[in-house]
Amino acid sequence: MALGGMGGSVDSGGAGSVAGTELVLAGAAGQANSDPQTLELSGDITNIHDPQVIEAQGRYYLYSTGEGILVHTSDDLRAWTSAGQVFATKPSWVTMTDAKDPNLLWAPEVSYFGGKYHLFYAASSFGSQNSCIGHATRAELGTGPGWVDSGKPVICSSAANNYNAIDPHAFLDEQGNAWLAFGSFWSGLKLIALDTNGVRLDTVVTSLATRANTAVEAPYIVYHDGFYYLFESVDACCKGAASTYKIMVGRSIDVTGPYSDQSYVALSAGGGTLVLQGEGRWRGPGHNAILHTQGKDYNIYHSYDADNAGIPTLRISELSWAQDGWPISAGP
Repeated sequence: MALGGMGGSVDSGGAGSVAGTELVLAGAAGQANSDPQTLELSGDITNIHDPQVIEAQGRYYLYSTGEGILVHTSDDLRAWTSAGQVFATKPSWVTMTDAKDPNLLWAPEVSYFGGKYHLFYAASSFGSQNSCIGHATRAELGTGPGWVDSGKPVICSSAANNYNAIDPHAFLDEQGNAWLAFGSFWSGLKLIALDTNGVRLDTVVTSLATRANTAVEAPYIVYHDGFYYLFESVDACCKGAASTYKIMVGRSIDVTGPYSDQSYVALSAGGGTLVLQGEGRWRGPGHNAILHTQGKDYNIYHSYDADNAGIPTLRISELSWAQDGWPISAGP
């Protein structure tokens, strides 16, 4: 999750669905953006970690890591206003957060399927494998009270598992089946099946990606023009302007993989095509999500501002698709 991991991280599966519709996969119906740009953002955009944006009824909602899960809103995707938090206090079942900061919850993502909004989030402490992914729902998207937590985790990890149950990403495949990707360090990124209520469907855990240094996390999967694209964040986050975090991608014709990069190296063997890395003022971009809205795709991520004490800051860049199908972000 960007704040988690071993040393370190909508509409989901694509982002951009609108209330009253089923999930829309990013890029599935979009056109390639010509000359993509990075948006000029204003308002409450600092101290944003692990961002994800979903659009509902003409408004954009941003969810990010923070006390009780931070919420921001925007009417134009550019000017952002703080809108409080999801939980006033952490759900009672959450016992694995740091005792010094017990209400800190990580890497939230909201998606719409099965007739309601689903919030998946991670509960852990920095560097710990004692982690769980939680799940809450609501009928209509808005700020303030309304989210109802399930009261139990979707999946957990411990020393008995060779993975870390953080950085959740829920999405629908092209057949309408629900999935949850997750993972940070240890043996890498994983995938499990969900039912239409957002509950884990079976005991199968599919491996998607890893790296020799194990520094891989924050999976995000979208469908575009015949392929599933698996975005991942690799290397070191959470070090301010010294962060080496960057975003890589691979693709597959099957949602469960195998995913390979442009050189046909499997992500399960450490492959990955570079999407975005730090440059100039903006360092360590990562934990990305994809939003499809108004005929365009956008890359949502945080980056560390070298001109402002390395503070994690919201970044939104247009995302285009090359003729061979690979994504191009306008970042950093």
